[in-house]
Amino acid sequence: MTDHALADDRLIVAIDRPDALSGLQLAEQLGDAVSFYKIGLGMLTGGGLALARELKDEHGKRIFLDMKLFDIGATVEAAVRGLAQFDLDFLTVHGDPHVVRAAREGAGGKQTQILAVTILTSLDRDDLDAGMMRAGTVAEMVVERAARALEAGADGVIASPQEAAAIRSLPEARGKLIVTPGVRPVGAALGDQKRVMTPAQAIAAGADHVVVGRPIWQADNPRAAAQAILQEMVSAQARTPNT
Repeated sequence: MTDHALADDRLIVAIDRPDALSGLQLAEQLGDAVSFYKIGLGMLTGGGLALARELKDEHGKRIFLDMKLFDIGATVEAAVRGLAQFDLDFLTVHGDPHVVRAAREGAGGKQTQILAVTILTSLDRDDLDAGMMRAGTVAEMVVERAARALEAGADGVIASPQEAAAIRSLPEARGKLIVTPGVRPVGAALGDQKRVMTPAQAIAAGADHVVVGRPIWQADNPRAAAQAILQEMVSAQARTPNT
C-alpha cells in the first residue's frame, strides 16, 4: 500500500543530500506528509537514479528528475529515451526550442513529462550580463523563453514564482504546468536563491507545484517543516492572487 494519496503533491521536496542513503532517510522522516520528491544532478553520482526508482517503485512516491539537460538534439533525445524508460514523472531540460523538441521525441509515449527551464532562480540581471545574454529584464526573458519552450512541445516550465502569473497568462500555457523553485517560507534564509516568494504567494500566482529543499531538510524536524508549508499552501493567502 502506498501513501501517495495522503499528501498534497503540489509540494515537491528537493532531496539535495550527498548520497542515496541519506536521501532515503530523509524520505522516511517525512513519511506520508510528502508524496513528491525532486532528485537533482548533484545526487546523480551518489545513487540518485537508484533512489528515484526505489522511492517510486517501493514507496509509491512521485519523482521529479532535475537533470536540466542541454546538448545537441540527438544527444538530448537519446538521454531522454534512456531516462523515460523508468516512467518517472517530471524531467527537466533547458528551454531552448531545439532541446525541448528533441526531449519530446525521446520521451515518446512514456508518462515522463518534459519541463523546460527558463532562467535559473539563482540568477539575476547581473548574472545574465556576465553570460552575454541580450538586454531585457529577467521577467521579460523568462516569459519569452517559456512561450517558446511551450510552443516547442514542453509539458510545462520551471520558473521563479515571481514570473508565474505572467507565464500563466500566456496562450501557450493553457493546460501546461508551472513548477516553481525559489520558494522560501516566511523567515527562511534565501541561500543561493535571488527571485523568491513564499509557498502561498507562489500558489496564488499560478504555480502548480512548489519546490522546497533546505528549509525542510535543514530543519530540526523536517516533517513538521513540510507540514507547515503544506498548511500555508491551503491558507487564504494561497487563494488570493498576488497584487
